[in-house]
Amino acid sequence: MTMRFLITGGTGTTGSRVAKALDDQGMSVRVASRAPAPGTRRVRFDWADPTTHGPALSGTDGVYLVPPIGDAEPARLMVPFLEQALAAGVRRFVLLSSSAIEEGGPGAGEVHRALRQLAPEWAVLRPSWFMQNFVSPGHLHVGSIRAADEIVTATGQGRVAFVDAGDIAAVAVRALTDERPHNAAHLITGPQALSYADVAEAVSKVTGRGISHRSVPVAGFRERLVATGMPEAFARVLAAMDDSIAHGSEDRVDPAVERITGRQARDFADFAAEHAAEWTPGP
Repeated sequence: MTMRFLITGGTGTTGSRVAKALDDQGMSVRVASRAPAPGTRRVRFDWADPTTHGPALSGTDGVYLVPPIGDAEPARLMVPFLEQALAAGVRRFVLLSSSAIEEGGPGAGEVHRALRQLAPEWAVLRPSWFMQNFVSPGHLHVGSIRAADEIVTATGQGRVAFVDAGDIAAVAVRALTDERPHNAAHLITGPQALSYADVAEAVSKVTGRGISHRSVPVAGFRERLVATGMPEAFARVLAAMDDSIAHGSEDRVDPAVERITGRQARDFADFAAEHAAEWTPGP
C-alpha cells in the first residue's frame, strides 16, 4: 500500500529533500506551503492558521514536522497540531529538532516530549549544525564569506560535527517509511568535529582565498543577528547555542547516518569542494 505523507517545511532545506526522496519511492507526498502553486503537490498550510491544518492532514499516514522558522516557542502551535493529527488518524511522526536541544528543553524540546508521550509511532531527529548554513542564500555566513573573507561566530575554539542536509533527509525517510517505527531520538552528525577555523581553512582551500574565523562575544553576536532582522528572542537562543559550542557541547560524533541508512555521512571537505563557486563574491 502506498503511504501518504504531509511534509511541513516542505520547501525548506531538509523538507524539500525528504519530499523528493519519498516521491522517488512512489509515496504520496503533500508539501505544506503558505503559498501553494496551482498544479503542484503543495497544499496550503500555515502553523499560525489552524483552519489550514485539517485539510492538509486529510488522508495522511505520516507527518514530517519542521518547527516554524524563527519561533522560540514552537510548542504552542505544534502540540495542538499534533493532537489534531492524532485525532485524524495519523500514526507516524518524525520531528526535526536539534542536537543542542534535549527532550523537554526549550523550543522543539517541548514538542519532542509531547511526541514521545502521545504518538504511537515517532522519531526525533537531532542533527548537528547544517553544512548548508555556509551556502544557503541569505544566511549570515554566506554574506560574510563573500564580502569580508570571514566567518563570524561566538563559538571560540569550540567544534561542531557539521552534517549535510541530504544525510538528515535520508534518516528522516527511513524513520517515516521503515516497517518498524523507530520510536527513538537520533543524534545526527557528520563524520568529524570541526572548529569554525577548520571550516574557514577548508573554504580557503577550495576558493583560493584567505578565509578566517572571527570569534566575537555572545552579546555582540546576538546584536549581529538582530541587525539582520531576526527576532530578538530567537537571536538570543542562537547566540546561547554558540556559547554552548564554545564550551564543548557539540564536540561529538555519532554514527547514526551509517547505522540507519547504510551509507557513510558526507564529510565537509567533499561538501566544500562541490560548493566552492557559491563563495565567490558577486560582480
